[in-house]
Amino acid sequence: MLGHTLSLGLLSWAALSSALAAPSSVVLTCAVAYMPQRSTWVREVRIDWDAKAVRRLRIDGVEPYGFSLLPSGVMTAIDNERIQIDLAALQWQSDFRGQATGQGRCEKSPA
Repeated sequence: MLGHTLSLGLLSWAALSSALAAPSSVVLTCAVAYMPQRSTWVREVRIDWDAKAVRRLRIDGVEPYGFSLLPSGVMTAIDNERIQIDLAALQWQSDFRGQATGQGRCEKSPA
């Protein structure tokens, strides 16, 4: 995974909307449906950045060891859950090493 100091230019922040361009952080609340358990969990994602780089990513208050920036979002892993968050579409997708999957919609929350 790439380091925390990647340039924001690598991430298409324009896709996020002008509301996300000004603040130095964004908080998302994601309702994720996990299969095959058929359970829904509410997950909180917080992304902090400055003018040069994404500085911190937290999911449910846990800071992953690392993360990668994608053209429209971020990818990381926590506790064997591989997580991909599409910031343009505000969608969550995850996988527990092929044993279970998660999908859900995210909404912007007050930071």
